[in-house]
Amino acid sequence: MSKPFRFSLQAFNTDSPANWRNLIAKTEALGYSTFHLADHFLSSGPALDSTFHPPQLLGAVPAIAMALEQSTTLRVGCRVFCNDYRHPIILAKEAATMDYLSGGRLEFGLGAGWIRNEYEAVNLAFDEFPQRFLRFTESVHAYKAFMRGEPLNIDGESIRWSGFHGTPSPVQSPWPPLMIGGGSKKILEFAGQEADIVSLNFNNRAGMLGPGGMASGLADATAKKIHWIKNGAGGRFDTVELEIGAYNTVITDHQRSTAAAVGEALGMSDQDILNHPHCLIGSVDFICEELERRRETYGISYVTVLDDGENNMVEAFAPVVAHLAGK
Repeated sequence: MSKPFRFSLQAFNTDSPANWRNLIAKTEALGYSTFHLADHFLSSGPALDSTFHPPQLLGAVPAIAMALEQSTTLRVGCRVFCNDYRHPIILAKEAATMDYLSGGRLEFGLGAGWIRNEYEAVNLAFDEFPQRFLRFTESVHAYKAFMRGEPLNIDGESIRWSGFHGTPSPVQSPWPPLMIGGGSKKILEFAGQEADIVSLNFNNRAGMLGPGGMASGLADATAKKIHWIKNGAGGRFDTVELEIGAYNTVITDHQRSTAAAVGEALGMSDQDILNHPHCLIGSVDFICEELERRRETYGISYVTVLDDGENNMVEAFAPVVAHLAGK
């Protein structure tokens, strides 16, 4: 049985605190399930420019806490926290606190990290993937143990906690829903084993956005990723919610020419773009039908669109949310 649709807005920038509060209020009023931040700290400049990743103005943790305070029903989270940017005990404590104080509205996303330039810009070691993956898996298990409030006795390679238990107790039991994001076989099989929500992403081993990453998210590649998640999940697959970022979303009556322009920049055909699980280009009716088709094909029921502070995506995409949310 298909899971009901949920939609989230992921925000990167705002030009004033008042507009930020207004964006949160609109997101809640227009029926989105979740308001998401990303977890990057570089401003514009040579370090980030060469990755083609948009800068993020606000720090994720305080912005999430403020968004929870400024809303009443909206779920709020990070899509996704980078495991290496904070000590795991600090992040677990902050997550439990935000869930406790918000009455249980936190969604907790975690990833292994991928933008090499961001690490290097602040002299943070960017280890090879096997090492980052090991730290990440230990953090996932430690997060769950902390949230369960059990006496902690963890003796891992990177996490060694003992002599205390996790507090405060989160409202959501056994933990605020855990989203794991990634695009590689190893991450997605692990996500199938451990996550409540799996966020399908590009394979970002290049450490930058571009045609290679987009190619790793094409329709056939996405089907392969679903297979990896199923392999990891086994009998629990039906309990896992699948989420995806629609990074190229354009509401337009000029579908084919818009898709062709996007495809030309990425070395893809217009049909590749129209079928691309990370793209939604066309009329509201087309996008609604396409999302239903993709849910049937891939099982994806949770969709995120991006608001960069200029595209007013929260309102542009609202008719799709109104038509499909909860169905």
